Amino acid sequence: MEAAGGGAEDEQVMSEVHLGCPPHFSGLLVSHFSFSSRPLGPYGHKGGGGGGGGSELVAATSGSGDSPDAVAVDEDGDLVLDRRRRNKYARGDRHLFTIQHGVTSSLKSVGLQVWKAALLLSDFILHESFSSPNFDGVTAIEIGLVGLALARVARRIFVTDRGTDILDNCLANLHINSGMLRFDEAKVCVRELDWKMAWPPPVGTYDPSDPSRYLWSASEVEEAEKATVLFAADVIYSDDLTNLFFNTVKKLMSVGAKKVLYLALEKRYNFSVDELDVVANGYTHFRSFFTAQDEHGDPSNRSGPGFVGKQIDPAEIPQYIREYERGKDLEMWMIMYSPEEKQHSNSTKTVFSF
Repeated sequence: MEAAGGGAEDEQVMSEVHLGCPPHFSGLLVSHFSFSSRPLGPYGHKGGGGGGGGSELVAATSGSGDSPDAVAVDEDGDLVLDRRRRNKYARGDRHLFTIQHGVTSSLKSVGLQVWKAALLLSDFILHESFSSPNFDGVTAIEIGLVGLALARVARRIFVTDRGTDILDNCLANLHINSGMLRFDEAKVCVRELDWKMAWPPPVGTYDPSDPSRYLWSASEVEEAEKATVLFAADVIYSDDLTNLFFNTVKKLMSVGAKKVLYLALEKRYNFSVDELDVVANGYTHFRSFFTAQDEHGDPSNRSGPGFVGKQIDPAEIPQYIREYERGKDLEMWMIMYSPEEKQHSNSTKTVFSF
């Protein structure tokens, strides 16, 4: 989901993921993002754990996503030639996300683009779905590529964002990918979730010809409140938006089942006249919302209300999707919230993805 970022709403922005797209292109473009359908171990090694013979390949992380010549290296860092890559795993173990997206957009329409944090979060979901049952049978709420990755194993998904143009595009991407990724479109619902409005959102009756067709039903709101997991990707790019986001998450985490938020973001820097230095003020504001735990901390043991976060090292998340370079500024967090009243448990597995 997405909320407007403030006074510069008409400023055009461009994701680094789209740098290879045709220049001066207007409208929506279709891009392909390939991913391995076999479990990968840390740093992209196929097969997961140690031991075993043969060459363990890492997923390519450099070059243009459309290049068929993206390189791979073995566990010693040596180049793996194409003839070595054409083993029994080289055929049929790669699939495609086909995404219709904007090449550029205004800040209020950034949901039309694909961002690197969403690709990192999709890698996380793919790895969990291939290597564990954690997301099997869940219900999800999400915004694009993340939901498509989850749709392969989820029971039900609510795709959320703000604005009819973005929601229409989410629906189009659902239709494009359901056949190739082999999931049932009937379990995916596209719904509007505006962070500026209080939870629960307005409810209505679904009518595909009505502009308000993305309203929630009362039963869907009830189902959403039983969520146990939330997902958010690249939603931190203005202080106002961050305030709205955490206000919405706080409300969601204060009702129904106990929830965990997995959030991926990219730190963005700008020159500060006040500090005469390049700083990431938006990131600093984001970090002010929660207390960080070290690797031995248990967020669930926190006493009193508030958010607690634990950082997940991206190096521990294999790269399934080839068409992006992670870089050093991508981060992923697991965040929990402890309201004043103890949340009741619920065995229903439900997932939000923003």
